[in-house]
Amino acid sequence: MNTKCLDNVLLALVIVGAVNWGLIGFFRFDLIAFIFGNMSWISRIIYALVGISGLYLISVFGRIRSIGDEEA
Repeated sequence: MNTKCLDNVLLALVIVGAVNWGLIGFFRFDLIAFIFGNMSWISRIIYALVGISGLYLISVFGRIRSIGDEEA
């Protein structure tokens, strides 16, 4: 899997996590727990994948910065 594809998949996971946190913050509604059960093994895997995806996407800042340096 190339880096661009991986970035897109992980970005989608982070967006799902952000939407879920927005729903929790505004409406006290946990979409992941509603769909997969409260702290079931599937929901725990999804939460873990969202967290790992967010950590990985920190590297995007470095890549964006290096692209900007090349253009200048």
